[in-house]
Amino acid sequence: MRYDLSGRLVVGIASSALFELTESDAVFREQGEQAYRAYQEEHVDDVLAKGVAFPFVRRLLSLNDLSDKADPLVEVIILSRNDPDTGMRVMRSIKAHGLPISRAVFRQGRASHPFMPALNMSLFLSADGSDVRDAVADGLPAGHVLATARTDDESDPELRIAFDFDGVLADDAAEQIYQAAGIERFRAHEVRNAATAHDPGPLRDFLAGINRIQRREEDRRQEDPAYRPRLRVSLVTARDAPTHERALTSLKQWGLRVNDAFFLGGIDKSAVMKALDPHIFFDDQVSHLNGTAPATPSVHIPFGVANAPARAPRSGRRTGPATPGQA
Repeated sequence: MRYDLSGRLVVGIASSALFELTESDAVFREQGEQAYRAYQEEHVDDVLAKGVAFPFVRRLLSLNDLSDKADPLVEVIILSRNDPDTGMRVMRSIKAHGLPISRAVFRQGRASHPFMPALNMSLFLSADGSDVRDAVADGLPAGHVLATARTDDESDPELRIAFDFDGVLADDAAEQIYQAAGIERFRAHEVRNAATAHDPGPLRDFLAGINRIQRREEDRRQEDPAYRPRLRVSLVTARDAPTHERALTSLKQWGLRVNDAFFLGGIDKSAVMKALDPHIFFDDQVSHLNGTAPATPSVHIPFGVANAPARAPRSGRRTGPATPGQA
């Protein structure tokens, strides 16, 4: 029987985001592929520890109890550079942790993100920054999961998701104006276009999928007044009044919504994140994520002008020694 993904929220995740792979990764980098294969075979039944995105994935999959078991709302699929043999440990660890993940793509040494459209994925998460940048360069919605010291409270049933706006939910057209002409030109442009929605950014469709599940929760609450919704979405942006209006207009015209909105106008996001305590936060700017990541599971979306390579000096000559990537 054909299994149709078109009506589901589908997330792709690399094993590096789902599990803690520091030890096995070190074997690969320091001793090579054959040693890595031997290591994974020797430890195939050793359960991998939970990684940064594990709490997010576990809670997202738990929302499938809102639907018939044969017709889940959420599908999570492994996208991996492992081959099927070395990926065996990943699949056994998934089973040991009780995660309902049964589908996987193993591509020995090759990127899996080109298969995202075929699998109807609206998000791919990986701890490998280069894989994520390649996916985003190909126009796909991907995020680089950053290390965190946060300890998950597994007794908390709620799933809290936080999004930046420009370069994440929306495109980076406004950010381009800010970068080129400064804050006042940015504000004037956004006020002038307050009634016009932005073009969608990389994670607009992912939020749409989240909203579909929230509507299912609302239906459940109508049937059962004792039901408490578990999924909560926040917008956390450096915008403030009056530029906040275009962000809200965009969401409304897209047919999307958030539960909370924080228009911070330059206030440090990390302080807000500590109070909000989301299970995952998406932002396109590393300068923000450097502050949030230590205490909040944070994901870098390397999209748009904020992530463009630094321009060379006008003379065309380097001002310092070349890095290995430049040599």
